[in-house]
Amino acid sequence: MQKPHLPRAQQLAQRAFASLERFVHIEAVSGVVLLVAAIAALIWANSSAAEHYEALWHTPITLGVGSLVYAQSLHFWINDGLMTIFFLVVGMEIRREIHEGALASLRQATLPMAAAIGGVAVPALVYLIFNHAPPEARGWAVPTATDIAFAVGVLALLGKSIPSNVRVFLLALAIIDDIIAVLIIAFFYSGGLDYSGFGVAAIGLLMVVGLQKIGIGSAYAYIIPGAITWLGVLMTGAHPTLAGVVLGLMTPVTAMPMRERPLEAIGRFTDELLGRAKADRDAGELLDPLKRLRLAQRELLPPVVRMQGTLHPWVAFGIMPLFALANAGVSLSGVDLSSGAPQWVMLAVMLALVMGKPLGIFTVSWLMVRLGWCTLPAGVNWRGILLIGLLAGIGFTMSIFIANLAFTDAAALGAAKLGVLCASVVAASLGLAWGAWCIRRGSIGKRSE
Repeated sequence: MQKPHLPRAQQLAQRAFASLERFVHIEAVSGVVLLVAAIAALIWANSSAAEHYEALWHTPITLGVGSLVYAQSLHFWINDGLMTIFFLVVGMEIRREIHEGALASLRQATLPMAAAIGGVAVPALVYLIFNHAPPEARGWAVPTATDIAFAVGVLALLGKSIPSNVRVFLLALAIIDDIIAVLIIAFFYSGGLDYSGFGVAAIGLLMVVGLQKIGIGSAYAYIIPGAITWLGVLMTGAHPTLAGVVLGLMTPVTAMPMRERPLEAIGRFTDELLGRAKADRDAGELLDPLKRLRLAQRELLPPVVRMQGTLHPWVAFGIMPLFALANAGVSLSGVDLSSGAPQWVMLAVMLALVMGKPLGIFTVSWLMVRLGWCTLPAGVNWRGILLIGLLAGIGFTMSIFIANLAFTDAAALGAAKLGVLCASVVAASLGLAWGAWCIRRGSIGKRSE
């Protein structure tokens, strides 16, 4: 039977969409887009149009129904709203690895936890060595945070030659790192947590569990419970994107139970659909078998795999570049390094991120393995651990956020931001150089060292 001829325009469109789909699944491309957005933000924030840059992100956006109105800046909705979806995807990836990957055993999961603690403690100590006077000492937490979005984006530039477990280790470490950073903010740079918010978050999580128990597999059903969880975390005073991590970790790693296997159900429903179609029955009679066929097709993949595949292009080419554009625009005007204190603040932040981070991560990891308490994940050697440590020195957003909380003096604040910016560029460059050298030598995943 000859295939029907498609119009020329439709053929070209199908080829274009197929090429675009292959393109958006190349992680190195998403890393390039992320870096281009960051560079554009830096140029924009230090150009003659800098006022427009600041004004754009402070544009108020209001959501509400009737008398219930909630207004926040565009910057808030990007950092605290859209980035929750990024953390949701990250949480899903960690959940998969806990189920069947590098973090499947407690012994393996312990290593990134310990490494993250080392990557927080050592930079803080390095900073305090140079700044122990009370005003400047308040910035000890500035170099403790790792920017997940930028670190993962830079790692993606190295391509598929980097073992997948290196990326998983970096993700796990960065998530733990950010959780520690949020706890630091809550306990050292705020008035504490509002525990009433935990009750609201618990309601959302209980709704999620309830929907899972009754076999609801549609992602749309979880939007309202997810929003309630996000709102609860926001009310506590913690960073609301943590709701994404929690929800991602709760995403099922097995398909919804069915009375028969999905493949068998697909075969049966397909036969029933073809039988009714050949019988020239009313088109309305095809709706029921078609609906059941779609349900069986959906359950071929576990929800955690299905949602990751759906959200990846939106996160990689929409949310993360927008996040970079909104946060990487650090204005260098007004930074005064003429006095001693700002100079030491900038130097300490740079050394803590560029040297303290890899030193803390590598040293603690080595000790944990040496003492026999942990083992390196499959495909990860000490060169890979050093690569992770170098990339963890990319501080950017959370570090700049903590700097705003730590310093009231404009000179110290400007110096801290400049230190974070310079350190992140150096850490990214060192990570890329080290990763490229290891790839050329073919030694990034070898364990015979």
